Amino acid sequence: MRLLVLGAAVSGTAAARLGRRLGYTVTVFDRQPGAGTELIGEGIGTVTGVWEPDVLTGIDLVVASPGFPLRSAPITDAREYGLPVWSEVEFAWRHLKAPVIAVTGTNGKTTVTEAAAAMLAASGTTTAAVGNIGTPLSSVVGEDFDVLVVEVSSFQLEFTELFHPHTSVLTNLAPDHLDWHPSYAAYAAAKAKLYANQTEDDLVIFDNDDPGLQPLVKTLRGRGQPPRLWPVSGRERPAGGSGPSAGTLQLPGLTVPLADLTSSDPTLVVDLVAAGVAAFEHGAQAEAVAEVCRSFRPGRHRRTLIGEKGGVTFVDDSKATNPHAALASIASFPSVVLIAGGMAKGLDIAPLARAGNVRHVLAIGESAPALIEAAGPGRATRADSMVEAVDLATRMARPGDTVLLAPGCASFDMFESYGARGTAFSDAVRTLIKGDAG
Repeated sequence: MRLLVLGAAVSGTAAARLGRRLGYTVTVFDRQPGAGTELIGEGIGTVTGVWEPDVLTGIDLVVASPGFPLRSAPITDAREYGLPVWSEVEFAWRHLKAPVIAVTGTNGKTTVTEAAAAMLAASGTTTAAVGNIGTPLSSVVGEDFDVLVVEVSSFQLEFTELFHPHTSVLTNLAPDHLDWHPSYAAYAAAKAKLYANQTEDDLVIFDNDDPGLQPLVKTLRGRGQPPRLWPVSGRERPAGGSGPSAGTLQLPGLTVPLADLTSSDPTLVVDLVAAGVAAFEHGAQAEAVAEVCRSFRPGRHRRTLIGEKGGVTFVDDSKATNPHAALASIASFPSVVLIAGGMAKGLDIAPLARAGNVRHVLAIGESAPALIEAAGPGRATRADSMVEAVDLATRMARPGDTVLLAPGCASFDMFESYGARGTAFSDAVRTLIKGDAG
């Protein structure tokens, strides 16, 4: 079996190494000259630079990394050759023994994945949070797990065929990555592949309050022998599901006072509920689930309070990389001076500038002109750096305002990652606060 892996970054490297362990003859292609040189000593061939279709000669299977969209030449050429094209998740799943909890959605995937894995681990279950969260699924093939919690992106789901999790979690659905998918319908169809192979023995957990998920749920309910459906909510417990009720969080066989949670933000609450239901489905213990609910805090750059100055709070939500996430973040605060912008990924970011509780927008990155136009006269200012954005926001903010970094865009026009963007914001805020204190 001859395997071609497209991409020599983290997931591609993991797939290549798995293929080699399985006895395949493996070649890795990457556009970046010199990429994958560390693999050569492991018996894996590399081809870099300009793509040439001749690379496909003699290949039996192609595994594609997320950096190769549907319409990229390596994908279209492979399909013209009649070759199967799988994602790294599909390739790895076919060699797993452990059951899988798979989590997808436009936002909230990482929080649900981390929380569910923590609940299972606290119950004594051998588990790991893997996939799009950072550790490729291929890296854990062959290890002994009771269950794996896998964050799965639309890119990874697009190239699946037999992928079959026992439990699926759909957090929400809104337009995103339209620079990769040809349309929103195609993006939604990729997400729907999460449960395409599930049966009545399986479980689908979904946010009952999310309008974007309703068409998918309707389709599921109309399917012959559908998987079990479990609605969840961060606002009010739905019929036949789980969520808040009478000041408590209602989970299967467990009640947790809402006052015990680290935050009452419905976005976090629904993620914890979804994680709890998934964990219980795979044998988690009630006290372990309750303890994680009481102690869990989302990772860095997710509505993280950085500091306060003169009655103005500063919040880092750099992880809000699409309008759906940014608007949810904006709605969490009564009065916002917003720092937003970046690479819009083909999405409409105008609603960020028009949100009723946004007093002023500091527009950054390549989408700054669009935000300024959408905001209207006197409601937006361009900033050429994060330091300038924070400085201007501080001058415009009033007591009671929140200076919020919720970009609604990808970061790669100015920063290497959303994390680097959030760190730049945090550093600028702390420097400002420290300077005033001195």
